Amino acid sequence: MPNPSPTTVSLLVSTYNWKEALALVLRSVAQQSRLPDEVIVVDDGSREDTAALLQAIARTFPVPLRHVWQPDEGFRKARILNRGIAAARGDYVVQVDGDMVLHRHFVADHLSLAHPGLFLQGTRIRTTVAETARLIGGGKPRFSWFTDAYFRDDKDRSTYHFGRRHHTLRLPWLARLKSRSSGHPMGCNVSFWREDLLNVNGYDERMHGYGSEDLEIDIRLQNAGLRRSQIKFAALALHLEHRSVSPPDPADPDLPNNRLLYASRDARLIRTEHGLDAHLADFTQPPADLREQSVRAE
Repeated sequence: MPNPSPTTVSLLVSTYNWKEALALVLRSVAQQSRLPDEVIVVDDGSREDTAALLQAIARTFPVPLRHVWQPDEGFRKARILNRGIAAARGDYVVQVDGDMVLHRHFVADHLSLAHPGLFLQGTRIRTTVAETARLIGGGKPRFSWFTDAYFRDDKDRSTYHFGRRHHTLRLPWLARLKSRSSGHPMGCNVSFWREDLLNVNGYDERMHGYGSEDLEIDIRLQNAGLRRSQIKFAALALHLEHRSVSPPDPADPDLPNNRLLYASRDARLIRTEHGLDAHLADFTQPPADLREQSVRAE
């Protein structure tokens, strides 16, 4: 059973060929009120310019910065996340996408709400095209009622409008009151006890292509007796707008990943046989801290 509260935390940041967004995310990580104990950039085959960016950022980064890369053989997010989890040394794992700019209390909020028997599901604030361009151009992130962002319409979830602005507010006391089992699983803002991830063997690596790897592990974690706790009014993050690579109907039951998802649901599966245990032997020692490599290069 995990400790009552996390003592060390690994932050996983997934990326693929968008170094401008990754730079913003890592800048927001470096400004956290509670720094993670390490940051692992899990890279699904980006070009060499991403590695060069990380080497440059590492020179002044406040905590160990590690880069776990795999060759580009199509969308293999499940596999690269597993490699990041295998590499992680924290007893708690916070996972974000490389297009999520974090509020300065993001890590602290996840840790304050963490509890044995739970995994935490955060949300995202989807910035408009204009706001994304402003941020990429060097603008300061804004978390307030007036954030320039789209918000999903509960009656028509395929469209966005400019209501529901309360989701941009950080109110920790209300976050504790509103913690509940609800919401939609999203891998862009989620956290787990590492031990719980090991028990279910991480993500199912048979999932190739966009989508459903986060839904599938969510099912297995709940089958293992854990409860998903939705975070509201805390752990805020701005999602940078970009062209989606999702299929026209991500819920199409005939998609290969969804067939695996429904098979896990119907079998009440807990542990995948195609998971992170395949990578544990590769990380008996943690990946190199890029800060040390930068010092040696100088």
